[in-house]
Amino acid sequence: MKKLLHIVATPRDDGSRTLQVTDSFLEAFQKTHTGWVVDELNLAKEKLPELNRKRVDGKYVLLSGKDLFGEAKESWNEIVSHIERFLAADAYLISTPMWNFSIPYALKQYIDIIVQPKYLFRYTESGAVEGLVKNKKMLIITSRGGEYASPQMRGFDHQEPYLRTIFGFVGITDINFVIAQPMDMGQALQVQKIEEAQGLAKKIAVEF
Repeated sequence: MKKLLHIVATPRDDGSRTLQVTDSFLEAFQKTHTGWVVDELNLAKEKLPELNRKRVDGKYVLLSGKDLFGEAKESWNEIVSHIERFLAADAYLISTPMWNFSIPYALKQYIDIIVQPKYLFRYTESGAVEGLVKNKKMLIITSRGGEYASPQMRGFDHQEPYLRTIFGFVGITDINFVIAQPMDMGQALQVQKIEEAQGLAKKIAVEF
């Protein structure tokens, strides 16, 4: 049975505009992908491991090409557990609003936890970086208070470029976005843009 890992990065639950779009995607996805299971990781409810000094020191051990052992290895158990859960998925769905032109801090912490050498990427003998998460696809559903599609506002969007870069770095290059924007420029426009995003999300779900 294949697995879709759904990473939820909004704390708003039923009040989330992002999740209104996600719900439409998941409804269509589950109807057309009966052999799949959805594994939800809610970052607003999950207690993520802290990247304290001992764990960061462990990362530098891995970057040097060595393996962790003893207390350093034990301190990484929670991190490895999240990495294994991520790698066990066949595809990914991220539901995240835009916060301050980028992503919520919980999603950034999660990314900092899982993007680790020897697990999600490695350095080759020539010094090049090789992403180790291959042949998988990702959909990112997001809502934004403002409108960032215009040339004047595009430079403020640090969300989509960052997410494409960091997940592309680990090998995920098949990434699609469904963006509901603007959300804070009137109720009628908000409803219209959510409905448009829901329609696109349903279409992507069938082909995902």
